[in-house]
This record gives sequence, C-alpha cells and structure tokens, in this order.
Amino acid sequence: MKKEKKVEVTSEKEKEVAKKSDVMKKFKLSFSSADVEMEKLLKAGAHFGHSKSRKDPRMERYIFGVKRGINIIDLEKTQIELEKALNFIRKIVSEDKKILFVGTKKQAKLMIKSAAEETEMLHITERWLGGTFTNFEVIKKRAKYLKDSQEKLETGGFDKYTKLEKLKKTEELEKLERKMGGIKNMTELPGAVFISDIKTDEIALKEARSANIPVIAIVDTNVNPEKVNYPIPANDDAVSSIKLILEYIGGAIIK
Repeated sequence: MKKEKKVEVTSEKEKEVAKKSDVMKKFKLSFSSADVEMEKLLKAGAHFGHSKSRKDPRMERYIFGVKRGINIIDLEKTQIELEKALNFIRKIVSEDKKILFVGTKKQAKLMIKSAAEETEMLHITERWLGGTFTNFEVIKKRAKYLKDSQEKLETGGFDKYTKLEKLKKTEELEKLERKMGGIKNMTELPGAVFISDIKTDEIALKEARSANIPVIAIVDTNVNPEKVNYPIPANDDAVSSIKLILEYIGGAIIK
C-alpha cells in the first residue's frame, strides 16, 4: 500500500509540473518589431468588445458596429492607434527612460510580468500600492529596505537571529517581494505606464494622470479612452489579444 501511495504522489507532482509548463507555454511571448498587421489582430480576437449595453459612449469613434449584441472594434483604428503607441514607446526607450507595466487581472498577470522582465522594465501584477507615484519617496524607501534586506539575507547578515526570527524575516521579505519586487529598482518615476485594463487598475491610471506620467493602455468598449494618452482600442479580456499587443510593445522596446 505504501509503495502505491508513493507512486501516486510522484504522479501528482509530475502533473503539477506539466501543468505549470503548459501555462508558461501559453503565455510565452514572441516579440515582434514588424508593422502591426490587421490579420493578426483579427485572429487574436482583438475586435471583440463588450455587450452593447455596457458601451461607454466615448468609445463610439472606435466601434465598427454591433454583432449579436456585442460591440465590434474597428481594427483599422486599432492598427493606427497601436502604431502611434509603439512610436511613442520607441521615443521613451531612446531617452533611456523606463516603462512601468501594470496588469493585476488574473489572465494578464503572467504575460505582463514576462514582458516587463524580458525587456528589463518595471512591473506591478499584484494589488496596486497606493502612493506608488503620488507618494513616491515613501515607496522608494520601502524598496531600498527590501533590496538591502534581501542582500543581507543572502550574505548571512541575519545568521545571528534565532531560527524563528530568521523565518519571520524571510516571510516578510517574500511578501514584500510579491507586492513590490517589480518596482524595487525604480529609482525615479517612469517615463510612461502601460496598463492592460484601466477599469481593473483604475487607481494606477489616476495616479499616473496626477503625476503627469503618459499612459499607454488597452481600451475596451466599456471604458473612457479620453483618460489615456495613447489608447489602444482592443479586447482587454482575451489572453490572445493582450498577448499580441504585448508582443508588439516588447518588439518596440528591444529592437
């Protein structure tokens, strides 16, 4: 009986590893510096908006029509607006400024983190930390504390602590890493912010506007695009749509 149980546990572990591998393959990004192609946008389902009843009237100029009660986004305008955003991103990068990627929605988190890390940019994929821009000095001090403490932990600086104290410190740093690991190297305000969903991450949008930081964002049919400096009209829920836009953005940064 014991032997059978051991095989079962190993099998479950293998399943978990395989599942994680499948998830990572699904979210793996292939950056593209090519011109934006409407066919790719169509294939990714970027044209599907929200139901007609949820339409924000200020999105009207980006809507092609309605099909079965769903607003259909005009992909010609998506193509134009995305190219504008990419040109702006290239300008920001040429000035050696950083872009902060923000995406706390479940289906966007892994892709946002991956895009930011692969392009050596900043990211927030957990809950937005209030004051990230509006109270930046406090955030910067907290980030310094995290970095210094992590270095201390790696070099044996906490070895004088008891096992329990060291465990608590490790747990504290892990929690802080999850919250602000993506911005711990942010020594100054970013040159721009990319937000995958301005409804979900409304506070990030408000703080960026308050701090006069240009915002690039995907705008679906249920939001106000006028709050965004570089709106990209597209489906902000479909993984394929978010992924394609991130691949174009990543291409503009690194190529």
